[in-house]
Amino acid sequence: MSLFQHKAALPVVVVAVIAAIGGLVFYVNRAPDAPIASQVDSSTVSGDASAETNPLITPRVLGAADAPVTIIEYSSLTCPHCATFHRETLPKLKETYIDTGKVKLELRDFPLDDGATLGALLARCAPEDRYFALIDLLFLQQRSWARSENLVGELARLGGFAGMPEATIQACFENEELFKAIREQRQVWASTHEITSTPTFIVNGTKVSGAQPFEEFQKIIDGALN
Repeated sequence: MSLFQHKAALPVVVVAVIAAIGGLVFYVNRAPDAPIASQVDSSTVSGDASAETNPLITPRVLGAADAPVTIIEYSSLTCPHCATFHRETLPKLKETYIDTGKVKLELRDFPLDDGATLGALLARCAPEDRYFALIDLLFLQQRSWARSENLVGELARLGGFAGMPEATIQACFENEELFKAIREQRQVWASTHEITSTPTFIVNGTKVSGAQPFEEFQKIIDGALN
């Protein structure tokens, strides 16, 4: 029987890391009284955050490196509002701004629970050129895997769809160092950048809370471009 065909066969390290995050204080998806947009100190949330980022957490960027506008997205793979953004808003942003070289998007893992952390772990083990495709798949299939009793098995299945060999997936879920780095980096961003909900975006110094429609991003982006 394959490692991922039965939840009882989970590697010891996976069981350990899932248990370890049981004590985390989870954030709500979006505080109801949070403003849609507010100004922040752009120097603390720039695209170059190497001084405060674990070297294992290499940036995952969609778009041209020299794009004049940067969107930083703090996202959790089990957050329904994050899935809404990726299904409904991001495709329009990609067509209008990212594919035209005006905007680049940096996705930062901000997992709210064990499922999101394991999903982020899996995505980071995928080849970089397949990273965003796997992220899109995880959001598209969120309702099926995030609620599954066999969480690792379902994630492994989706990793297979992204072309990841089973041995690679198994090694990924046993990578305790990377799992720990994802968790700890979330805590750094939470305290340093005052991120308290997902999704949260920083658009050239403007914080945007929640899965806002394309038009809200359009106003901020056009203002930054002009």
